[in-house]
Amino acid sequence: MELVRISKLMSEQGICSRREADSYIERGWVFVDGERVTELGSRAYPNQKISLDKAAQTSQNSRVTLLLNKPIGYVSGQAEHNYQPAVTLIKAESRYSEDRSPQRFSPAQLKGLAPAGRLDIDSTGLLVLTQDGRIAKQLIGEDSGIDKEYLVRVEGQLSESNLALLNFGLSLDGKTLKPAQVGWQNDDQLRFVLREGKKRQIRRMCELVGLKVTGLKRIRIGKVMLGDLPIGKWRYLRADERF
Repeated sequence: MELVRISKLMSEQGICSRREADSYIERGWVFVDGERVTELGSRAYPNQKISLDKAAQTSQNSRVTLLLNKPIGYVSGQAEHNYQPAVTLIKAESRYSEDRSPQRFSPAQLKGLAPAGRLDIDSTGLLVLTQDGRIAKQLIGEDSGIDKEYLVRVEGQLSESNLALLNFGLSLDGKTLKPAQVGWQNDDQLRFVLREGKKRQIRRMCELVGLKVTGLKRIRIGKVMLGDLPIGKWRYLRADERF
C-alpha cells in the first residue's frame, strides 16, 4: 500500500476540497490516527483515519450554499464580454421572500462563493453557488454521478431514430456522450436528463439532429428542484435538502 498526500485523501473521502485540506493542515486542524498534522505535503496510508479539529468543523458548517434562478444575460462564472456574473444577483433585496431558511444574509457570504457547474448565458434556471468545497466536488468532481434535468424548447422535426440518438449515440469533441434520458415534454419542448455537462452540450446535441434550441431551463440538480423560485431570485439550500 502506497503513501498518498493527505490533502488528496481528504478530497477523495469527501471531507473537503484539496485547497481547503491544505488550509486546514497549515492551521493544525487535521489529525491522522489522532496525531496532528501541520506540514503541507504530508502523506498517509489510505486506510488511516483522518479527522478534523472542531474549529474546522465549525468553519465548514458556517459555509453557505445558495440556489439561484439565473436569468438570461448573466454568465455563471467570471465576468466576460461585458456580461455580469450570476453572483452579482446575490444581495439582500433579491432573496426569495418565501425562503424559509433561518440564515441571515451577510456580505461575508459572498467571499469564496462560486458556481458549482455552469449554465450558459442564454439559459435560465437552477444554478448552485457555494462556499463549500464538499458540495462543489459532489456536483462537478470527476466522479460526480448527479444528474441534471432541463426543459428545452426546440424548433424543427425530430424523427424517432434521431430521438434515439439524443438518448445515446452522439459524440462531441471526439468523445461519445454518456447515455441521457430525452423525451417529449409537450409539442415543442423536450425534457433532457444528463449526467455530464460539456459546454453548450444540449444545444450542440440538438444541432446534430437538426433541431434549433429556442429556450433552455434547468429545473433540477440531483434531488434539489428549482420549484417556484422566481427568476432572478435566490434562496439558501435548506438543511433537509441533499443533492
